[in-house]
Amino acid sequence: MHRRATALTAAAAVTLSLGLTGAGAASAGQTETGSPGDIVTSAPTSFHPLPGQPTNTRAWHITYRSTTAKGTPNTVSGTVIVPKDGKQGPRPLVTYAVGTVGLGDSCAPSAGFPKGTTMEANLIQQLTSRGWAVAVTDYEGLGTPGDHTYTVGRAEGQAVLDAARAAQRLPGAAEAGVTEDSPVGIMGYSQGGQASSWAAELHRSYAPELQVKGTATGGVPADLLKVADANNGNVGAGLILMAAVGQNAAFPELHLENYLNDKGRKYVDFMRNNCVVVNTVAGAFKKISDFTVKNPLYEADWQQRLRASNLGTRKPDAPVYLYHGTVDELIPYAVGKQLRADWCAKGADVQWTSIPLGEHIVGVMVGSVPAANWLADRFAGKPTHNNCG
Repeated sequence: MHRRATALTAAAAVTLSLGLTGAGAASAGQTETGSPGDIVTSAPTSFHPLPGQPTNTRAWHITYRSTTAKGTPNTVSGTVIVPKDGKQGPRPLVTYAVGTVGLGDSCAPSAGFPKGTTMEANLIQQLTSRGWAVAVTDYEGLGTPGDHTYTVGRAEGQAVLDAARAAQRLPGAAEAGVTEDSPVGIMGYSQGGQASSWAAELHRSYAPELQVKGTATGGVPADLLKVADANNGNVGAGLILMAAVGQNAAFPELHLENYLNDKGRKYVDFMRNNCVVVNTVAGAFKKISDFTVKNPLYEADWQQRLRASNLGTRKPDAPVYLYHGTVDELIPYAVGKQLRADWCAKGADVQWTSIPLGEHIVGVMVGSVPAANWLADRFAGKPTHNNCG
């Protein structure tokens, strides 16, 4: 009974910190023409942190061009949100990466914004209330055809950068001050921390025209194999199976189906159609061996793909605010510290913040306002406080 209560509590925490969304994301087909960031479709939508809560914003559901982890073109969905404050000149734009929402299309952030059921919308509202525009990617495979490439760092980072490009190319947003001259910030926590950190590392090579002033990123799963080891048999065990689905979606040659037993196949089918709170409860305290005939994480091809999503191998070309809870039960604190060490060793401008006694949920709730304040200082051109030394 104690384990079940713990699992339910942890699942609620994951939901609050990472965002549980509602149903109904629109889908979009693939396109072979255009450039990354080009708008494929756009339609008015609405942004509500809670059901019916007004925000004095305009919002658009978009699909836009991006790039898969293998470098091929794809189409990703997302949302662009702009304050209705009458500002005409270039305004700051934050491309915001949400944390884990699930694998089903109904879990996409864009599906929950009109209903007020995307919990991370409360954090996003903190940004729009400052007069900033926000672009929120749904990531590859959420709200568009195919499985969500959950935990595939390159695909996530490219989707985050292309969401900013798409916002700058959206006519309605341009009329409200979102232009190519807008200073850009990158922000995210947990899965969003992985995505935003990858965007920071890829900016110079993938989207150098974006005027990125800084990245605020927290609870970062910078080493997926270490995160998997920490969660195997623990409260976040369901996230391992979700990550396996995501990696297999990007790299079908991994053949996840060959490793699953009957129970594993049933769980994968279940998780593909549900959101994070349900998946977390269903998978809590399970072990990889419960779902598999052979552990894929011991195989060379799986390890190669998982290590390809590791962070800390490239220097972000703009300043970074990196934060992590010291007792994070899902993403080990040591993983965050290592990312800091790796970036600092490469000469990056990093401001590191530990959150004492911070679990995963505490990390996002306590860290969000200082992270936004740090971005505000970057937009204002204030000096950074690198504490690598």
